Amino acid sequence: MAASAGPEIERLIALLSKLPGLGPRSGRRAALALLKKRDTLLAPLALAMAEAQAKVRTCGVCGSLDVTDPCAICSDMTRDPRLICVVEEVGSVWAMERGGSFKGRYHVLGGLLSALDGMGPESLRVGELVARVGDGQVSEVILALPATVDGQTTAHYLADRLAPTAVPVTMLARGVPVGGDLDWLDDGTIAQALRARRPA
Repeated sequence: MAASAGPEIERLIALLSKLPGLGPRSGRRAALALLKKRDTLLAPLALAMAEAQAKVRTCGVCGSLDVTDPCAICSDMTRDPRLICVVEEVGSVWAMERGGSFKGRYHVLGGLLSALDGMGPESLRVGELVARVGDGQVSEVILALPATVDGQTTAHYLADRLAPTAVPVTMLARGVPVGGDLDWLDDGTIAQALRARRPA
């Protein structure tokens, strides 16, 4: 932190430094850029953040973020309610929607199974998924989870939990690179992976 910075600036830097991809140095640079452009950048950003804090909520159906509950995707009658695409986090929903290839609905787990991070099934939205699939309206569950050890562990666990429903459970084809994350993939790769999905 800058020795001459007041507590307000230091607090801004500290908060920015906690954002993904930003550390103390990047936080300082971001804070300086915001403070230099208070009227054109800082004020609109503060307003947008306050509005988001007040209005954005978690969808009670799929777990995504929107200003309405249920969210726009769950409320869209043109989407196929028989297809549920299971993703780790909301960023993966945004990545899938960017490509425009999937016309079903989503289920956001809120993380992956990870013993190291203390994430067990009770930490994720697994029960809600089993309830959605068990209502008799779903014809396929697509697991769109990262091709990592935790992603594969979670996929196998979900396939086992959903087996009694007799609903087919598929996984994205491995056009998704090992260690890759949906949010970093291009639209063509996501579309190809959806087309080539296979049983879990």
